[in-house]
Parts: sequence; C-alpha cells; structure tokens
Amino acid sequence: MKAIFIAFDQAYYEQIVDTLPRLGARGFTAWQEVQGRGTVTGTPHYGTHAWPSMASAMMTIVPDDHVDRVLDFLHKLDVETPKLGLRAFVLPVERSI
Repeated sequence: MKAIFIAFDQAYYEQIVDTLPRLGARGFTAWQEVQGRGTVTGTPHYGTHAWPSMASAMMTIVPDDHVDRVLDFLHKLDVETPKLGLRAFVLPVERSI
C-alpha cells in the first residue's frame, strides 16, 4: 500500500475528488484550506490580499499497482495548467488498522 499526498490549487478540488474513484482511489482525507508555496516556481497560496488564492491538500491510500494511474492523472492536470500548482508525493504505508 502507498499513501499519495496531493497539494493543489483549490480550483482542482472537484475534478480530483470526482476522478480518484475511477482510478481505484475511493477513500481520501482532504484539507480544503491550506497555505503554502512551491519550492521552485510555485506562487504563494496564502489567502491574503496580496496572494488571494488558497490551496487544498488530500491524502489517499492505494494499492501499489494504482499509484502510476493516479500520478499520471495528476501530472496531466499539472501540465495543462502549470500556473495553478499541483504536487503529489508517494509514501510507503507500513501498517494500517
């Protein structure tokens, strides 16, 4: 099993939530208003007057063989609209209950 942590502009929220189940990632936990900035070229998402956009974050746990299809979908979104910002990180899941 793998955990996929996704940080993204709020504009992506509905599209990601609607598509993940079709990719075998039905369950998720989401944080709808998070702040942050990408490490290299990312614009700040602070929810302030100067930087009004906000980000969201989500984590989904999937079988190892589902990771590539989820990442391929997320990468496609990011390539289509790179200025919005989207990143995904895959982490091992050691145990679950």
